[in-house]
Amino acid sequence: MFEKITLAAEAATEAATEASSKGDELSIGDAAITAIFGYAVVFFGLVILMAVLYCTGAYFKSKDEKAKKAAEAAKKSEPAAVEPAPAAEQKLAPGSAGHVKLFDVPDKEAAMIMAIVADKMQTPLNELHFISIKEVK
Repeated sequence: MFEKITLAAEAATEAATEASSKGDELSIGDAAITAIFGYAVVFFGLVILMAVLYCTGAYFKSKDEKAKKAAEAAKKSEPAAVEPAPAAEQKLAPGSAGHVKLFDVPDKEAAMIMAIVADKMQTPLNELHFISIKEVK
């Protein structure tokens, strides 16, 4: 196929050379062949560009789908290790009010904060329900 294109390019070049040697006189047939060959080259380049873009898009779509499937598989295989079991399944200590989410706060400081809040409110600690403790920076 490339040989045909090369031969066509040589023919167009020879026709252009002959036309320039005649003194800028280009016959209608030569002009038509040159125009058609130019259009063919442009459209062939566009088809190649479209094929490259299509293949690149398909590659990245398949890569994204594989990543999604891997993330879903990891999520399904390790839900117990990441998230605590629901409160109905876990046995709570007598008098406790559940779990407290700690954000950038050590356990010792969280215990002191809960004790201070219970003291200031004059309420027993086991009657308070702390949802989360977060350090404000």
